[in-house]
Amino acid sequence: QVQVVESGGGLVQAGGSLRLSCTTSGAIFMGWYRQAPGKQRDLVASITIDGSPSYADSVKGRFTISRDYAQNTVYLQMNSLKPEDTAVYYCKGRRYGDDYWGQGTQVSVSS
Repeated sequence: QVQVVESGGGLVQAGGSLRLSCTTSGAIFMGWYRQAPGKQRDLVASITIDGSPSYADSVKGRFTISRDYAQNTVYLQMNSLKPEDTAVYYCKGRRYGDDYWGQGTQVSVSS
């Protein structure tokens, strides 16, 4: 059985920080995505098995993705948050070619 669970969202002021957590049980972590109202879901950050990260241009230098192998958890540290970062953040897992999404966690950044 696959479970994808995100946590850590909240409301912060611009310039603030949040750390999101994602646990993927029974699936391989594929990436952090976000979806703002009326917009498509976009990839924000991903990390390979050996720890190599990649980021969307809009978050480079502000967000950091990392993984804790022992806890089977991937983190997204978000610093210098901007109002345009407001979205529901999702993580995606993959198992045997099928994608699984968590319920999402809301991040709201006030100006």
